[in-house]
Amino acid sequence: MESSFQNLHPADIAEKLTILEYKERNINFHSLPNETKSLVFSYLDSNIQKEIVKSLTDSDLAEVLNNLEPDDRTELFETFPDELIKYSINLLNDEERAIALSLIGYKEDCVARLMTPMYIQIKEDDTVDDVLKHIKKYGKTAETLNYLFIVDKNQVLIDDLRIGEILLADATTKVSELMDNNFISIKATTPIEEAFEIFDKYDRTAIPITTTNGVLVGIVTADDIIDRMKIRDTEDIQRFGGMEELDLSYTQTPILELIRKRAGWLVILFVGEMFTASAMTYFDDEIEKAVVLALFVPLIISSGGNSGSQAASLIIRAFALGEIKLKDWWYVFKKELLSGLALGTILGIIGLIRITIWEQAGLYDYGEYWFEIAITIAFSLVVIVLWGTLSGALVPFILRKIGFDPATASSPFVATLVDVSGLIIYFTIAAFMLSGKLL
Repeated sequence: MESSFQNLHPADIAEKLTILEYKERNINFHSLPNETKSLVFSYLDSNIQKEIVKSLTDSDLAEVLNNLEPDDRTELFETFPDELIKYSINLLNDEERAIALSLIGYKEDCVARLMTPMYIQIKEDDTVDDVLKHIKKYGKTAETLNYLFIVDKNQVLIDDLRIGEILLADATTKVSELMDNNFISIKATTPIEEAFEIFDKYDRTAIPITTTNGVLVGIVTADDIIDRMKIRDTEDIQRFGGMEELDLSYTQTPILELIRKRAGWLVILFVGEMFTASAMTYFDDEIEKAVVLALFVPLIISSGGNSGSQAASLIIRAFALGEIKLKDWWYVFKKELLSGLALGTILGIIGLIRITIWEQAGLYDYGEYWFEIAITIAFSLVVIVLWGTLSGALVPFILRKIGFDPATASSPFVATLVDVSGLIIYFTIAAFMLSGKLL
């Protein structure tokens, strides 16, 4: 198997190892050249990384950990129990141990957890020739060479330069002559979610990370941001589907764990839907007197649930992209109020036309008060679609306000909420509009 690894990219080797059985995978990993092991290791799934770590000798593990990129190593340590983190850090050399401890010391949700100290920094008094010599000496260990970061004598970031500006300048030109003192940086304590927005806004491949005093402590590259965004979006999509987020990929999650992750929300939603039956029981008299009302229950509750799910999808995605904040709730309320009224009116008119055509064409006999029934259905659709739209739009704001992830306002959750309340609205409107006629 080892020969089939020759001339492959580390990511391809990792992919081949992933499909192997436990023992065969470990044997093949051990047979890789030392300089390749760390590169391949960084591309493996965290679950497989932990399996391989357990199979390595102290010297092999030390070799892998010391050669891992600091950001990849920090991500690995996040999956370790405390005892294994302590054990692993003690295997690092002095320089790497200091870097690891520095990165782990930051809060889990701050951008510093994604940074790497592997970058090229230069001084404003350096000439272009000095910079090029510096790059040749240290460039191989840098995470990226797209940007060079300029610091003063106190390691405070004062500017950055694209590599192209250095390559196009004369050898004797000083860095200070190329500076414009216009640069982007992120504070080390900035939440990762905010860092997503900064990367998106400035379209950068790498952004420097500084302390509150402006000292340059690392950089975060776009690939690390993309990886973390993929994890976040996967979690949000799973929550939005009405389940807990998976700790592992779908294919690696055991069936019992998959059932456990899904069962909780299903039970909650099932209990919620039971209130739908309770609501209908409360209106037994109305249904008994006008059975025709029951014909439109699926139409009514599905329209409200669908409009609520649409609104929730739009607002949750807008939150994720940073398009709206908590303070924008009134703007969203006004916008969704108009949208809900318009959508409800459209569906109400269609419902009215449908009942009229069926009655006039003899496809169904709604009885003497068919027009009043049609008006009741149309008005109910307007109110329930409006209610569903406002519920779907505002529930994410409420969850965000009390500290929960807005993605928890999943489609099933909003649909269940609107189903139960929609029935109450429907039969209340019917009782009022058909009183003295059918009821």
